[in-house]
Amino acid sequence: MKNTLVVILFLFSFTLFAQADRGSILKEKDKAANFTVDMLDGTSITLSDLKGKVVLVNFWATWCGPCLMEFKEIPKEILERFADDDFVFIPISRGENKFLVEQKMENLKKKGIDFNVGLDPTKEIWDQFATKYIPKNYLIDKDGVIRYISTGYSEDSMETLVKEIKKLL
Repeated sequence: MKNTLVVILFLFSFTLFAQADRGSILKEKDKAANFTVDMLDGTSITLSDLKGKVVLVNFWATWCGPCLMEFKEIPKEILERFADDDFVFIPISRGENKFLVEQKMENLKKKGIDFNVGLDPTKEIWDQFATKYIPKNYLIDKDGVIRYISTGYSEDSMETLVKEIKKLL
């Protein structure tokens, strides 16, 4: 009886956690917070300049295993698939310095993971969107409204993300 109660309480708390906001400040249907991010290649991107495009903002870190697992799928599943569409991918390193991010991206490049990333060393951008848990993706429609948010990584998460992008294009 005692073990059954523990299992029931665990399942109940897990279900509540899965349904919680998972550390997001902004929610689906909210206008995305505007920001300008400096990219690793020296360029900068301002979100409001991308009106008319579907934008995927991805928060990640060099030490985050699930983030790097997600990164392995992004070139084929996201970048190649939507290369000819009005789509922009903005991966933003959360709370890390440029040197560390450069090193990680150089190492990933050797494994076929090669794309430009943004830097948010002081978490100024991150703090407008979320409080915890990465990887975290915000899919923003052509009018700047958040239409889908995902937190964490699983085998099914990339498939769901692709479906959500297709809906907006």
